[in-house]
Amino acid sequence: MTAKPQAPAKKARSAAAPRGGWQDRSSNAALSTAIVLLRLLPVRPRLALTSWLVRRLLAPALGYHARVEANLDHVWPETPPARKTAIAEAAIDNLARALVENYDPAEMLKRGAAYPVTGPGLAAFEAARAEGRPVILLTGHYGSPICARSALVARGHRVAGLLRPMANPYANARYIQNYRDVCEPVFEQGPAGLKALLKHVRSGGILAMAFDVFESTGPALDFLGQPAPTSLAPAEIAVKTGALLLPYFGIRRADRYGFDTVIEEPIPHGDPRDMMQEATRRLEARIKADPGQWLWTHRRWKPRRQEKRRRKAEAQASR
Repeated sequence: MTAKPQAPAKKARSAAAPRGGWQDRSSNAALSTAIVLLRLLPVRPRLALTSWLVRRLLAPALGYHARVEANLDHVWPETPPARKTAIAEAAIDNLARALVENYDPAEMLKRGAAYPVTGPGLAAFEAARAEGRPVILLTGHYGSPICARSALVARGHRVAGLLRPMANPYANARYIQNYRDVCEPVFEQGPAGLKALLKHVRSGGILAMAFDVFESTGPALDFLGQPAPTSLAPAEIAVKTGALLLPYFGIRRADRYGFDTVIEEPIPHGDPRDMMQEATRRLEARIKADPGQWLWTHRRWKPRRQEKRRRKAEAQASR
């Protein structure tokens, strides 16, 4: 039996006020002002306007289109120019919508209740919850992970989140609080966060986490045909705690507002590297089906850094 959905929290629970320089305060003030103004609009026009502003003003200034095309050239060098442009536009649109969605937890919970949760792994998820077995929901920066988490929370599941802290401490405080307002608990990466996370999972909890980020200490797994350093932590935690490891995705619909939460079949326990390679294959399949939903603006491969690390390792081995 599941608990009732948690109401949004009323205030931040940070242990201490964030500290940063004037640049951090200024950029956070600008972002906060923009969010306040955007939230004066109904949600659908808000999402559309945010997409236009990011695609036409912010993305060109930050070089997002060039970064998307560089990533596409790295993994799919035969992609025609027009196709690369279309993927870049869709990916930046998705990024913009995800950004502003995060600042309206109440709307996300309402939308989550309105759209379906399906997939071949749904029965396994429900069986694990009935048994009190912990679950790790593994996703990538594809579609809208916060939509998928909200859909499960709206159905009464207490889904914890794991986040990487943002560089700007003021923006990070709001970012973390937004996730808490969807559902507690939320863990920040780091020793203290890992300790609390393990306690939550061992107690039979649900944890949602993304894995498709560059992890310099992780092994290079094949991702879209190129090596990508990947954390093994999700698989290691699943094996250590006996948690069910389930890939899941919040897939946007054609209207860019609605979404489907799809839970895939569990990844069997085994060697953590093999488990994470399988998780990577699941994400690859989604990206190939609709590449515009993935975060191509992210520096996932960093080939120059990988080459530097390889040469260093070879030099040390030859001594």
